[in-house]
Parts: sequence; structure tokens; C-alpha cells
Amino acid sequence: MKNCKSKCAAFAALAVVCIAALSYVVMLLWNHVVVSLADGIHVIDYCHAVGLLILSRILFGGFRGRHGHHHRHCASEAMTADEQEKVRCGLFSRFRSKKDAE
Repeated sequence: MKNCKSKCAAFAALAVVCIAALSYVVMLLWNHVVVSLADGIHVIDYCHAVGLLILSRILFGGFRGRHGHHHRHCASEAMTADEQEKVRCGLFSRFRSKKDAE
């Protein structure tokens, strides 16, 4: 149980560092690129960059996560070995060349 808590704490710390770094990058890009495009646009500070990042995530990304609903559905059902083999064959058959198919 202790190992799980330390992994969760490490993941949370990494998430905070990534959000902070990404917010800083958003601030730098806004101040160096967007401000030079038009006269009425002002320089933003770090807090505004965090808000802009959150707003863009809400508007364009949502809060589903990377894999969305489909991934959660597949992860909740265990596949048998035969089903896994069928999926593998189906996926890899798309990438075979015509020469391999003959």
C-alpha cells in the first residue's frame, strides 16, 4: 500500500510540474508571438497563462483523457486468448503488403 501511495504522490508532483512548465511555455509564446501580431493585444503574466491553458483545455480538449470512453470500455472487459489473437491478426493484416498476402 505504501508503494502505491508513493507512486500516486510522484505522479501528482509530476503532473503539477508539467502543468507549470506548460503554462510557462504558453506565457512565453503568447508574449513573443501573439503580442507582435496586433496592436491591441497585451502581454500576459503567469496566472493568465494558466487560465488560458485551462480555458483552451475546456474548449478544445474536454476532460475525457487521452483515450476517451472506448478505452475504458475495453479495459473493463477481459479478453480471452483467442479474442486477443483475432484482434492481433486483424490489426496486423492491415499493414501487410500485397507481396506478403500472396
